[in-house]
Amino acid sequence: MNQPEGGYKVGPGRPPLHTRFKKGQSGNPRGPRHKNLPALLVAALDEPVVVTSGGERRRITKREAVIAQLVDKSAGADLRATKMLLDMLQDIEKRAGRASPPEPPRLTAADEEVVDNLLARLRRIEFAKIHHRDTESTEESQGPTNCFSDGS
Repeated sequence: MNQPEGGYKVGPGRPPLHTRFKKGQSGNPRGPRHKNLPALLVAALDEPVVVTSGGERRRITKREAVIAQLVDKSAGADLRATKMLLDMLQDIEKRAGRASPPEPPRLTAADEEVVDNLLARLRRIEFAKIHHRDTESTEESQGPTNCFSDGS
């Protein structure tokens, strides 16, 4: 066994002084090597997988494959898949801060008057077009008029 200058004997269970942990320093400064559950889940969902869709092979993540299967089952009238999908969509909308679209505001009396006036004008215009078409068809049935005649 080696014996350095200070009389310290190096051997099994007795590492050299310069390689020992310093006083107050942890032997594992980065902590345990295990990951937390969310990190493990994200890593597993991001792994690639090969799928065949429409006769084509494609590489997608497991996350995309899971969502595609959920949507397909929901479209195939699987009620549990539909419920899961709708719950996920509701949760996403809540997180995004978007609630269901607000109901349109009710029309005020002034708004209703404007709408009524607009409808009345549109009806008069359509009635005039119909009346104009009717008068043209009766003039054509009476025969051609001579626009160069002096009326005599």
